[in-house]
Order: sequence, then C-alpha cells, then structure tokens
Amino acid sequence: MTHSIHGRSVIVTGGSKGIGKGIADVFAQAGARVAILSRHGDEAELAAQSIGHGAFGLAADVTSPDALERAIQEVVKRQGGIDVLCANAGIFPATRLEDMTSSNWDHVMDTNLKGTFNSVKAALPYLKQSNQGRIVLTSSITGPVTGYPGWTHYGASKAGQLGFMRTAAIELAAYGITVNAVLPGNIVTEGLAEAGPDYEASMVASIPLRRLGVAADIGHAALYFASREAGYVTGQALIIDGGQVLPESLQALA
Repeated sequence: MTHSIHGRSVIVTGGSKGIGKGIADVFAQAGARVAILSRHGDEAELAAQSIGHGAFGLAADVTSPDALERAIQEVVKRQGGIDVLCANAGIFPATRLEDMTSSNWDHVMDTNLKGTFNSVKAALPYLKQSNQGRIVLTSSITGPVTGYPGWTHYGASKAGQLGFMRTAAIELAAYGITVNAVLPGNIVTEGLAEAGPDYEASMVASIPLRRLGVAADIGHAALYFASREAGYVTGQALIIDGGQVLPESLQALA
C-alpha cells in the first residue's frame, strides 16, 4: 500500500498539530510529498520540520477561499499537482446549547463544514488531473454516531461532513476521485493534557481496547483511503475508536 503513495502530492489541512500532524507524519513516512496547511504558517512549518521527509508548511485559513487558493497554487508550483487532499482542519470549542450564540454556531460551521467545502473546491481542479485523486475527510464519532454535552454545533458539523461526502463521492466518481471519511474516537492530542487525568481515565474506561488512540491510528486509516488499493472504495466512513461506540453501557465492559 505504501508503494502506491510514494511520490504522491498530499495536502493536509489543519496539519500543524493533533490528528492532522499525525496524518501528515504517516503520509511523509510512506514517501509522499506532504504540504501542511494551517492558519498559522509558522506552526505549519515547525510541524513540517519535525516530520521531515521534505514536508513543508504554508499558511491558509480554510474559512478563506482566497487564502486556500494561494496555498494551493504554491503546492502545485512546488509539487507539480495534487493527488490527495486530507481535509482535516476543525475546531471544537465547548458551549452548552442554552448558552450558545449564533456567532458560536457559525464559527464552528464555517471552519468544520464550510471549510471542508472550501478545501475540496480549491483542490478539485488539480485532483481531476491526477490518476489517483483522493479526498479524505476527518469527521468524528461525535455527531454521526454519538453526542457529547457542549458540542451540538461540533456534532452537527461532523455529521454534515458525511452528508457532503456521500454526494461528492457520486459527483466526483466521473473523474476517478474517491471521497471517504475517517471518524476518530478519543485520540491522544495536545488538548488531552488540559482535560486532566480524571477525564482521560473515564475515557479509557469506556473503550473496549482499554486505551486511547494515537494520531497515527487515524493517519494509517487515511493512508489506506488514499492508496491505489482503495480505488474501489468511495463514500465510506470508517470509525477508529477502539470499539468505544460498541457497548450499550459501561456495565458491558465490567
């Protein structure tokens, strides 16, 4: 599988940290030419330097079509085209529904859902020119499968990505482009430490495999979707959560 990724031009939005950086690292280790996009160019470049393998970082806010277009043009200039888009950029500020404002809602939707559309739209002309065009969305178990207090806007955006994916997969099949999504569960990222040890312990207790995932777990799933071997897979959502959504209660894990 890694042989079919070697030398491919890959973009990872929101790739400066967390799951996005894990995805970028897995692709770079597999020999892909990786461009990391982030709102903060310096953070993107630092992430690229830590990953190595020729990865580079660019500033691009996915809520800005103009910023994305500039970044895409730079990637094409450096790498000759685009084969894979990993639309990973997302935010998850917690706000209870009764306290949520329209501005809170719009901020999450603009980044997570409209940002997905903006990223795909900007990369599409070049993906159509590839003989292995791939789009991989980072959704979540929250929204499509589960719920969590404070994340009505986040959950709606992540469920919306799957609705987008299914029709996009139909439309883009004419160009040989596949569109799939990874749905992470609880993954070890920079934000986990801020949640505290009690939160981590409670999450581990709800996972049949009795551990949290790591960003590379998501990266390897994205790598499969981007491979030549997955060329007949499109419009699919893959849950990577250690079995978290399986038990109907914690009693099932006793």
